[in-house]
Amino acid sequence: MALKVITDRCTGCGRCITVCPFDAVYLENDVAVITPGCRVCRLCIKECPEDALYLEESSQPEADMAGHSGVLVVAEAVESKLHPVTLELMGKGRELADELQQKLYVVVIGHGLKSAAEELLQYGADEVWLYEDASLKHFRIEPHTNAAAHAVSGLTPNIVLIGATPVGRSLAPRLAVRLRTGLTADCTTLKVKENGDLVQIRPAFGGDVMAQIVTPQHRPQMATVRHKVMDPAQRFRREGAVLRQQELTDSALASRIRVHSVHRRREKPSISDAEIVVAVGRGVKEQKDLKLADDLARLLGGQVGVTRPLVEMGWGDHTQQIGLSGRSIRPKLLIALGISGAVQFTAGASGAECVVAINSDPDAPVFSSAHYGLVGDLYEIVPKVIAGLERGESIHAVL
Repeated sequence: MALKVITDRCTGCGRCITVCPFDAVYLENDVAVITPGCRVCRLCIKECPEDALYLEESSQPEADMAGHSGVLVVAEAVESKLHPVTLELMGKGRELADELQQKLYVVVIGHGLKSAAEELLQYGADEVWLYEDASLKHFRIEPHTNAAAHAVSGLTPNIVLIGATPVGRSLAPRLAVRLRTGLTADCTTLKVKENGDLVQIRPAFGGDVMAQIVTPQHRPQMATVRHKVMDPAQRFRREGAVLRQQELTDSALASRIRVHSVHRRREKPSISDAEIVVAVGRGVKEQKDLKLADDLARLLGGQVGVTRPLVEMGWGDHTQQIGLSGRSIRPKLLIALGISGAVQFTAGASGAECVVAINSDPDAPVFSSAHYGLVGDLYEIVPKVIAGLERGESIHAVL
């Protein structure tokens, strides 16, 4: 679709310029002109008093649906072990494939991964394609892209899912360009229409809105999803599930990148793996008051997380940040202290099994996603909770 101007109706009032969030409109001879920066948000159409703006339907042909079928998950491996995001993508991929009554494919690229690839057959995959070669042991963008593109060419899937990890964020855009298709990054929700269109939902405009993105004119449809956002696949083997060994030519395996050595960094406890998280937001008045969260987390055997504003103020480390620009978490218990509940935060913590929110504002959005809500001053509530835990009372009793 494209935004068009009916020049005979336009009076040059300039209201469309005022409401455009992309600075994509200007006046020329008192007539509105739309620039390529337009994102078709429709705000100008609603604002125009003369109905001088309208949407013109695109003449692009629809995608050839008959030639694309199935959901393809690109697995990720680190040192001959599959990244946990792979099972999470397979869980969502199986769900989408079942809705479309199509197959779930998984492509595994690396070295020493045959047993891991065979294990994936136990998690709902119909076919696993394995690209096994010593030159694929370490991630190098050219051969890994060639392998993924080879799999897409052979399987012609309708949907391709990739983890939004450092590796996935390098591979996905290059693969999308190779396939001449679109890519939606960091999706928090994926749905599918009956016609096969993938509805890719992700926060936009700094987390203020949730955008629903579809690419009806292109196949395959590609999306990346963060670790800890989706539920992992359940263990079950599909009848007829098969592992297929694939090979690439020497030219496809070639790379200008040379890996001389690999050094593992020291493992640190990750907030993404914590089963109990005490998260702190702007309701905390001073940095020293974070000790309340530290004490509460210590008594519960959990970790402390923070929202982005606290990291920007230097009150917390980026490794503690929860949200779209930080870490995604799926703890058994999340206690939110003084957090308003903006999409930026809640999208990264949507997988928590139980959320307890403490906020003085009864209308705070965080309460809409909390299982239990306490309206009150955290400076009064948290010390009482800490005192109760120190007396040996359970978290349920003190809350």
